Parts: sequence; C-alpha cells; structure tokens
Amino acid sequence: MAESTEVDVWPGEWVTARLDVELVGDAGLRDLAGLAVRRNPKRAHLVVSPVLGKHVPVEPRLARARAEELGERAAALLDGRAEPLVLGYCETATGLGHCVADALGAPYLHSTRRCPPGRASVLDFEEKHSHATSHYLLPDDPGVLDQGGPIVLVDDEMTTGATVINTIRAIEERSHHEQYVVAALLDLRPAAAVAELDACAAELGVRIDVVSLGRGEVLVPADVLVRGSELVASLPLAPDSAPADRRGRVRRLDLSEVPGVPPVRHGGRHGFGMRDRVALDAALGPWVTALAALLGPGTVQVVGTEELMYLPLRLACGLAEERAAEGEDDRVTFSSTTRSPIAVVDEPGYAVRSVVRFPGHDGTDDAPRFAYNLGTGRFDHLVVVLDPDGDTPDAAAPGGVVDVLSRVTDDLVVLVLPAEAR
Repeated sequence: MAESTEVDVWPGEWVTARLDVELVGDAGLRDLAGLAVRRNPKRAHLVVSPVLGKHVPVEPRLARARAEELGERAAALLDGRAEPLVLGYCETATGLGHCVADALGAPYLHSTRRCPPGRASVLDFEEKHSHATSHYLLPDDPGVLDQGGPIVLVDDEMTTGATVINTIRAIEERSHHEQYVVAALLDLRPAAAVAELDACAAELGVRIDVVSLGRGEVLVPADVLVRGSELVASLPLAPDSAPADRRGRVRRLDLSEVPGVPPVRHGGRHGFGMRDRVALDAALGPWVTALAALLGPGTVQVVGTEELMYLPLRLACGLAEERAAEGEDDRVTFSSTTRSPIAVVDEPGYAVRSVVRFPGHDGTDDAPRFAYNLGTGRFDHLVVVLDPDGDTPDAAAPGGVVDVLSRVTDDLVVLVLPAEAR
C-alpha cells in the first residue's frame, strides 16, 4: 500500500514566520484554513482549505458534509416564501456551491471561465485579485436570473467582499432581488469590508446576509505585496513531483459505455434543476459500481479538473461509501486541478508541499494548470475525471495531464464522462 502522508490541519506557520501574515478568529478557524504563498503580484498569500477539495486531498464525505452544513446555515436565513437560486463561483467553489444547492433543494448555476465561441454570457463580473479575473454566467435559461426570489452566493472565502459586491451590482442592473445570502466556508473580512457590503445593501435597497463556517481575519503588514514578491523571487521553482523516468499503467473508463444510464448534466455551468438532480443521483450508482470494479485494493485519489468538481466529488463519495459497506478501510480522497499558481515548499508548516504542472486541455486557453499535494507514490490509484471538452489530444499528449499524473501513481484511471444532457 502507498505511504499516506497527510497535510496538517494548520500548515500556516511557514508563511506567518516569513511574511508576518497571521490568521486569527474563532476557535474552529484553523480546522478550515491554512496558508500558502501565491505567485501573483495582486495578493501575496493564499488561504488553503483542508475541507474544500481543491488544493489539499480531502476525505470526500467530509467535504460534502461541511458544504451541506454551510447550506443548512444559509437555509436558516431564508423565509421560504420563494425558491432561492444558488450561484457558485468558479473555479474553486463550483462543487461547494452545488452541495449548498443540494442542501437547499434549490436550482444551481455557477460562473465559468469556459465561454465557447458562439455562446453569449448573460452576465459578466470581475474578481479583481484573481489570476484569472473574468466570470461568465451561461445558463441555458437566461430567465433563471429574473425570478425575483432570494439569491445565495457561494464562495470558499470572503476576504474583501469585492467580488460579491460586483456580482450583486451586476445582477441588480438586470433584475431586482430583495435578499442575497452570501455563504462562504470562511468569512475573513476586516471591519471596513463588512461596512462596505452593508453600504452596498443600503444603496441598492436589498438585504445582504452573510453566513460562514469560520469567522476571522487575515492580518497582513502594509508592505506584504513587496515582501511576498521578494519571497517568491528567492524561492527556487519547485520541481514537478512527477519523475520523468516513472510511468504507471493508464486505463480508461468511458462512462458512456455503462448500460442503462441516460444523459445527465454534469454540474451547474449551464444550470441545474431538480430533474437534473434526480437524474444524476440515479446515474451515480451504476457509475460508481463500474469504477469500483476496475480498481483493486489500495488508496484512491479522485482528481477533478478545474471547474469540474461536483461530479468527481460525488463519485469519490460513492466509492468511499461502497468500500465502507464492504468493510474495506482503504482510504478514498478527492481534490482538483487548478489554474492557481502557488509557490510550492516541501517543508513542515506549509500547506502546499508538491506540484505537477501541465498545459490546459479543454481549449479555453494555454495557461498552465497545476495539481497540488499529490506526491509521487502517495496513492495506489489515481482517477482523473474528464468531461468531453477536456478529453482532448492535449490531455493525452506528452506532458499533458494524463501523462503527468501517470508518473505519480502505479495506476491511473482516466474516467471520461458522457456527453452532457441539454
């Protein structure tokens, strides 16, 4: 069995010691967040969640449970008179938002950076501090934004609230909604940012409530951007944890070949309603059974790809539940690839210890992509989940995501989703 090396719950000491960046807050905050250093001149630090399933492999049922807990807290703020619409932010919170929508039994839509030719966005907004700033909303039914009921905005963290304000202003220019609920794993806003959101609500004549699982603040020195740039410049570029002379076997599982499963929606990029939820729930059983039949004993890491987080998370949950029911204790974990460039430091007290790099493979752009904290030999099996747009020659080419991930495990399963229902 592969060695299991865990990232500590609070791997933030390394950043605090070097940048004087400190995370302070309520008692449970450090169970929800660590710290890393961004390779981004707009912001020096990155809050890394051990329960989100993006940068740190997480037990999938834990990730889903914490997301549903957030949904329950959001539900307590809604009066139930009108059905809410849940909006998640790409790429990090697409799966989180979908789980919140599940908890609310509500329709779901997430923003996207994948805007194909010929497809017009019904609403754009900006995330100024991000490495990729533009968000698009591409619902098949543009009227989903115009129902007038509450809107629940879901993100992994609120640091300034600027993205939320930009979103609410853009929505209000289109149609009025009396209530917005912002649901985040972490609310890290300083007092000035809290006041700014309150002022926005008063100006627009709307109610904005904020709910989170952890409340605190990131304390940073005034010169943190300069210090962060100097620190990044001083760090050697971490080598890929995928050795060039290592290759595990690569197997392919095309879920379109699983019998008896009609087309379903993969997630909320174009909208996801109750009928979609029922259909996907029905499909997951046969898909998990097919995946489980392909895997032998040993640890399994399921890898989502960028915005494609929810369905891989559900597959990982199903696999973990099936193994538990059979009395197997081999661990199943989940995380996702990302566009986020992070400084990698293989030292205790730091949240991001290893990286593999590869080019984009879904035709969106040629920006580099990353998968963190996988580590050579850490998992007996890796399962990377691709949708049809991501299952391209670039994905399978030398140096592509499939090739790179095959170098950190003895067994890579490329799980390809069927064409999405429309």
